[in-house]
Amino acid sequence: MPEIRKDPVFGRWVIIASGRGKRPNEFRPGDSGAPGVCPFCPGNEEETPPPVYTLPSREKGPAGWRLRVVANKYPALADGAPPQDSPDGMYDRMAGVGFHEVVIETPEHDAQMESLPVPELADVFRTFALRAAEMKKDPRIKYVMVFKNFGRGAGASRSHPHSQIIAMPIAPIRVAQEIDGAAVYRAKNGSCVFCDMLREESALEKRVVGENGGFLALAPYASRFSFETWILPKKHESHFELIDSGLAEDLAAIVKSVIGKLRASIEDLSYNLMIHTMPVQDGPAEHYHWHIEIMPKLSQAAGFEWGTGFYINTVPPETAAEMMNAGIRYRP
Repeated sequence: MPEIRKDPVFGRWVIIASGRGKRPNEFRPGDSGAPGVCPFCPGNEEETPPPVYTLPSREKGPAGWRLRVVANKYPALADGAPPQDSPDGMYDRMAGVGFHEVVIETPEHDAQMESLPVPELADVFRTFALRAAEMKKDPRIKYVMVFKNFGRGAGASRSHPHSQIIAMPIAPIRVAQEIDGAAVYRAKNGSCVFCDMLREESALEKRVVGENGGFLALAPYASRFSFETWILPKKHESHFELIDSGLAEDLAAIVKSVIGKLRASIEDLSYNLMIHTMPVQDGPAEHYHWHIEIMPKLSQAAGFEWGTGFYINTVPPETAAEMMNAGIRYRP
């Protein structure tokens, strides 16, 4: 059973999940499993746990499905008794209770998120929301993180298009700090910082990298990483799992566009994509706005970043937006 331990200095929680270290990694030499066998490809369904959710194929084909959701065989968190703080000397810990699922986005092994047709990619985002809404019915679950690791540099262990959902009994400190900061901004200014960001960036345009009826994509003003990109819904919504099904098409279209632009500008693209949202047991929040953050992996955090918490970004967001919009290749 995984375990969650609390750092007594920072108040952050760390998941101890030794089973995660046993997962195969096709990017690691000699660790790809049987040659030519991808557990996410059609015909290899027995290599994964039974599906918890499936979308059938629109056309007759060997797969019979166009999307599958399965439990992760090497979970960071696992189902169990309600988690409780357990003193451990001067420390605190709790059982690592939660859910960890894999969303196999398509039966096509060599497809990518940006190559999927908009309706199919919209189904992926609808599935994220549906699974998060299902997980929040469990009162033990306080936060649901949806994320995608793409490429060797971003920590992916499989190349077949997939994303992950982890439901956890506590909100991560990174998101909690973001929510607290947004609350402070609203108390001072009387408005949502993300809504104000949307208005400011739309007017300036110089950091905008995509826009449609429902969403705006931008290189954030204080980007931590080169080519970091955020996607924000234009309508104020604090909970991703409540997204209107019709908006999924707009979301799919802008994600497809943004990742396509990143691929045009960055050779051998690897990235992390994360959906930040309010804790699922909390009610609607006027100060917080769910959004997507995409982090291309062009460099690694080093001693200065780890030692100070400061980030050093070598590509200003204005330059990154200009390059992405013009399709200019980044030359480090």
